[in-house]
Amino acid sequence: MAHAFDAIVIGSGFGGAITACRLAEHGFRVLVLERGRRWDTKDYPRKPDDAWIWEQHEPERQNGWLDLRRFNDMWVAQCAGVGGGSLIYANVFIEAKREVFNVGWPAEITYDELKPYYDKTGRMLNVQTLPENQLTERYKLMKEAAEKLGYGSRFRPVPLAVSFNPDWNYNLSDPFNNSHSKTWTNPQGQQQGTCVHCGNCDIGCQVKAKNTLDLNYIPQAERHGAQVRPLHMVRCITPLANGYRVDFDRIENGRCIPGSETAERVILSAGSLGSTELLLRCRDQHKTLPGITRFLGHNWSSNGDFLTPATYSNRRISPTQGPTITCAIDFLDGSVDRQQFFVEDGGFPDVLGNYLEAKLQSGSKDRTGQVLLDSLGKIVRSRDALANVMPWFGQAIDAADGRLYLGRRWWAPWKKDLKLDWDIARSEPVIDALVNMHKRLSAATNGTPWVPPSWTVLKNLVTPHPLGGCNTGTTPENGVVDHRGEVFGYPNLYVADGAIIPEAVGLNPSRTIAALAERISDLIIKGVKPS
Repeated sequence: MAHAFDAIVIGSGFGGAITACRLAEHGFRVLVLERGRRWDTKDYPRKPDDAWIWEQHEPERQNGWLDLRRFNDMWVAQCAGVGGGSLIYANVFIEAKREVFNVGWPAEITYDELKPYYDKTGRMLNVQTLPENQLTERYKLMKEAAEKLGYGSRFRPVPLAVSFNPDWNYNLSDPFNNSHSKTWTNPQGQQQGTCVHCGNCDIGCQVKAKNTLDLNYIPQAERHGAQVRPLHMVRCITPLANGYRVDFDRIENGRCIPGSETAERVILSAGSLGSTELLLRCRDQHKTLPGITRFLGHNWSSNGDFLTPATYSNRRISPTQGPTITCAIDFLDGSVDRQQFFVEDGGFPDVLGNYLEAKLQSGSKDRTGQVLLDSLGKIVRSRDALANVMPWFGQAIDAADGRLYLGRRWWAPWKKDLKLDWDIARSEPVIDALVNMHKRLSAATNGTPWVPPSWTVLKNLVTPHPLGGCNTGTTPENGVVDHRGEVFGYPNLYVADGAIIPEAVGLNPSRTIAALAERISDLIIKGVKPS
């Protein structure tokens, strides 16, 4: 049986975009199936009635920006769209610590093995640090806090997938105006801009200073013939004599239209939740992949994410200004409280300001009206929402002992949803250590921290960095895929995303996911030739 494609890639985040790009560059006929939309700057959510929400059970009705999943004691935040998690993450593109790979990983995957791929991804995403003349108030506060507690040597700026103009600074007239963004064309032929510190990293950078995957790897893949199909929800994977059939629903005009494609190989890159759920359904519901190991779904991690806001009575922090995260204090050596964690500054978009600007932009366009709107826009941009709040953020090496599985709905027992069995007991000490450091950093700078009752009372967490579920291992007894990302027992079926990371990395995982995807692509290319 001849296939229309050599490879079908499911998802277009840090795993899918990279594997699609590299395979296409080497002559593979590649199809990318992405559940979300292809977003344009004019479509980014800003107003209350915009497409904010993705609903997994009814994507034909709600296929917006944010997919927020609620499990017992855990919320998981994801993005839906061409570019996957790169659309919503906080730009931090940092390598995992060398020591992370010493425990729980196959011997073939080490820091030294991944280093060339780390470097490759950094070049592709034009990684930079915040320029010295653009330091945010959060950055200055973090540095001061670290030095006052004797941790100055642990403080550092973090690498960001953001393009900066060294001439931009806070002293410009109306500095956050988009007009200060300098346009340029990247090596993939895409027009971008430079950062104006608008704070919208998590809800779509309107000047395209954020180097999201839809501006580099994905257009590079398309230049080499890859097809990218947005609004395609994959439902099932079925083995064939010489490949796989992928069944999906195409979302169009509020309807789900069934379809399918076949290829010699399939690469799942739907994220920790998406890839794990799809394989669980193929094994337990559709029975098309019955031989997948019972280890599927085990060793899931939230990567220890936590945020502690602090207020300052006489200091402006301005968390809605600047890149969402800019710097960190590294405690991953475990020397503090015998726990491993990584403190970062946090930021968030000025949602009300964005709404007001969007309303202004839809106002009168005659000359007199435009002058007025420009003046009002400057007032909106100069407002400093929650100016006295410091969002202390961070990640940690948690126990990575969660389990994803399919469970029945109590109100509709004939249907099954993805569920999470999560016990905080083994991870609680490291979260407490991170929170305690947030408190100490606040106190050192005369701030008043507020630990949410969702933690103090309910022990609930929120993570944008879900990891595991299809873990890399050495055998089906301790993993779902081997070091090449290939599913045990199913040749040419791969997973390349955060689902294969077997342990928490304790800091932002996107670059490690990207490096693994580069390596998996390289091994596929070296092992086979396209038809």
